[in-house]
Amino acid sequence: MAPTNKQWVSKLDGVDKLELVEGEMPVPQDGEVLVKIHAVGINYRDIEVCEGKYSHHQTPSDSPSGVVICSDMCGTVLESKSPLLAAGARVMSVYLQTHLAGALRQSDLESGLGFPLPGVLAEFRCFDARALVPVPEYLTDEEASCLPIAGVTAWMALNWMRPVGKAFQTLDLYGQGGKEKRDDDDEEEKKDTETVLLQGTGGVSIAGLQIAKAAGLRTIITSSSDEKLEQAKKLGADHTINYRTYWEWQDQVLEATGGRGADYILEVGGAKTLRKSFASVAFGGTISCIGYVSGKEDDTGGEDGGGGGGGGGGGDEGGDKGEAAGWNRLNVNVLALRRNVTLKGLINGGKDRFEEMVRFYEKKGIRPVVCKVFGMGEGREALEYVKGGKHFGKVVVRVDKE
Repeated sequence: MAPTNKQWVSKLDGVDKLELVEGEMPVPQDGEVLVKIHAVGINYRDIEVCEGKYSHHQTPSDSPSGVVICSDMCGTVLESKSPLLAAGARVMSVYLQTHLAGALRQSDLESGLGFPLPGVLAEFRCFDARALVPVPEYLTDEEASCLPIAGVTAWMALNWMRPVGKAFQTLDLYGQGGKEKRDDDDEEEKKDTETVLLQGTGGVSIAGLQIAKAAGLRTIITSSSDEKLEQAKKLGADHTINYRTYWEWQDQVLEATGGRGADYILEVGGAKTLRKSFASVAFGGTISCIGYVSGKEDDTGGEDGGGGGGGGGGGDEGGDKGEAAGWNRLNVNVLALRRNVTLKGLINGGKDRFEEMVRFYEKKGIRPVVCKVFGMGEGREALEYVKGGKHFGKVVVRVDKE
């Protein structure tokens, strides 16, 4: 009997409709490698794909059999038809397969794993050898599978404004003279001058916390859960804010920074958090728009909640909303100009940035936080777990048995 390839497939009609099917064993072509997949990291994007709501671009899935889901994997090369990778190499996937270096192009969006291209929640898959990154030896399969989207996105939020190879060098963003210093030379200075605000405790935010702490930056993190905030403290968070306790959480950010605000904000909430991010950002700072877990449409009723960060969303009550209502009436241009803010839409980074991040991880010994591991037969349950916002860090599916 010919070998088969178990894979989770969606027809974009809901997480509950996901199917575990058997496909044919893929055969590598010239320039490709056949990879045995060990572990797959789950992202909020995967849920949107399954529900037919992923709308970063307009490419539909026209396959009557559906699309194999997920984009982030760690596996081992079984067969190689490329001089770039040999059999036995342990590798991670690049999310946008054609984004190998430089700025993101619109055409790169057509190469997204898990939509529109077939994804990685399968036992085997062929890849272009150029679109894979070697795994550091010290990382487990599960840890490595957390990096392609969450790790790289967090890395880009803190470094997109710098050339490759100059990660965390001090730039003249804040009127401090423009001297370039490496992170090893000015850690204490950074602690006094640069702050990162992380919304929630999902994969991107926790990766951002770990990267920022390793770079010597001050960190502030929000959540609706005191338990999760305690976990964040154990990872080195300098300040924690429960946004259900502090509805106007921007006031807490300003208090923690002596009125200055955060230099970098990882904005994952969307509708219920963006205007508070504008109220929290330092002069000349950056807001990286990464997600919208609190909603895709702006509030129009005069309320500006804080419930989006961390996979929460909606339902928060309490606090004086008068000031927030005023902020809601201000145009985004005004909000950006009043503090010379850079607002950056951020999808991911290229392979060159991925490799840059891996070098930093190796140097600092960073290990991604794996919250929970599901078996291959539990793919549906893994996505439901992430959809429910129960996780701290990353959720992983173990594809093969150890």
